[in-house]
Amino acid sequence: MGTIIGISLCLDENTDRNDGREVQYIDTRYVRAIQDAGGTAIHLPIQDDVESLIEDIDGLLLPGGDDFLPPQPYPDDVVFRPVPERQLAFDRKLLEGALERGIPLLGICYGMQLLALRFGGKLLYHIPHDRPDAGEHELPEPDGQHALIVEPRSRLENLLGREPGPVNSRHHQAVAEPGVSMRVGARSEDGLIEAIEPDVSRFWIGVQWHPERMKGAHRDALFGAFVAASTPRERR
Repeated sequence: MGTIIGISLCLDENTDRNDGREVQYIDTRYVRAIQDAGGTAIHLPIQDDVESLIEDIDGLLLPGGDDFLPPQPYPDDVVFRPVPERQLAFDRKLLEGALERGIPLLGICYGMQLLALRFGGKLLYHIPHDRPDAGEHELPEPDGQHALIVEPRSRLENLLGREPGPVNSRHHQAVAEPGVSMRVGARSEDGLIEAIEPDVSRFWIGVQWHPERMKGAHRDALFGAFVAASTPRERR
């Protein structure tokens, strides 16, 4: 089967909207990006046996998702769409399993924030409130983009170059501190963290934008490197 990339699914617990059902879902563009990079994508629905899932994949993709709730109250006009507790617990177990086994990891948006929290990092829970000096980061698609400033001597610089061009931006939360043993890989022009990576040589990369929604060399370079780093292992 070649290189297998597991993609965690998002959980929608709103049974009123879903005719009494709980639904797990994913944007198919993640699958296409993995497929175009030469990998095989499999979906990872919420379940108890996380260890078996990790044993059967060569790389883990934690996609975009809902919001992390802040530890303190925010103004009433700030609306959060919290990630379901069961999904968060499942994703944390997946992340821990991937880190323990040393398999490559790509965290996108929510996935990047989860990675930062795992290493003791901190979040901006609502950018306009926490960083009122920052620019707008919830930009309309497909034209809403901002520049990306890649850190020198970072893995991202090796993959994308110093001037990778603008990226999309669909988030109101962000990483404030990357955590222990993690470093900043890129920032936006207003200084907000847009990517994180480890100090060691592991392929554990988090990006705040959505590369699966982009076209061309940027998308191909990032997903291509991720799949290439996910060396197929012997199956059980």
